[in-house]
Amino acid sequence: MRTFSFQQVDVFTSNRFKGNPLAVVVGADGLPDETMAALANWTNLSETTFLLKPTVPEADYRLRIFTPSGELPFAGHPTLGSCHVWLSLGNVSKGPHVIQECGAGQVRVRRDGNRLAFAAPPLRRTGDVESEILDQIARGLQIRRDAIKASQWIDNGPGWVAVMLTSRADVLALQPDYPALGDLMLGVIAPWQPATDGREAAFEVRAFVSHRASEDPVTGSLNAGLAQWLIAAGLAPAAYIASQGTVLGREGRIHVERDGDDVWIGGETLTCIEGKLTI
Repeated sequence: MRTFSFQQVDVFTSNRFKGNPLAVVVGADGLPDETMAALANWTNLSETTFLLKPTVPEADYRLRIFTPSGELPFAGHPTLGSCHVWLSLGNVSKGPHVIQECGAGQVRVRRDGNRLAFAAPPLRRTGDVESEILDQIARGLQIRRDAIKASQWIDNGPGWVAVMLTSRADVLALQPDYPALGDLMLGVIAPWQPATDGREAAFEVRAFVSHRASEDPVTGSLNAGLAQWLIAAGLAPAAYIASQGTVLGREGRIHVERDGDDVWIGGETLTCIEGKLTI
């Protein structure tokens, strides 16, 4: 039996229990893969992460990210939440940014006021979405094909494909048919209209994880891919705030900023649970 420091944090929110929760196990070196997978399945959160010693000299720590059903090379809210935990333990980065080593390579994380932000990793797949996939998305979202105003592959690890609709109301009204979506990892976005939606955010986002038949509350990797697509295409300004999780009763806020060649994805993280985990 071994005992580990353990935290559960809430990411992409300034209001406790209104973001996306994450479980973080500290000092997990030596834990077998099957134990990590079993714990992630047991917590039943969208992700559980394990902080380990880095294997490359440039990195400050190594991170492994597990969903209830498998491991991911990269995910956004686990990156910010895990970095928050690492810093809360008194750790200091070697350089101007915290360098996280993960399955997708090295990810930079910076302090952004009261928030942390990660540099969006390169897209593994981009480009136009095939016509048959758009037909499948329309069926799965139970909307007309012509309701999709723009689309793009924006895969940075999990496999995201994204579509844009006309309005926030259209996004909030979606009732997906998950079997029709098949195995797609689907992000949907639309602009807020200041006259009716207010000015707190510029876009509304929803994330549908088809293989789990569930909606993710607030999704860093999806918003990273969306930002890289939308800013480059002139569909979004160089800095904006996205809202996510509204239908689930959450108040996720994702802060996006392009700085030179980098797109930074930021948000606040709150610690909700601290304790010991015995495995």
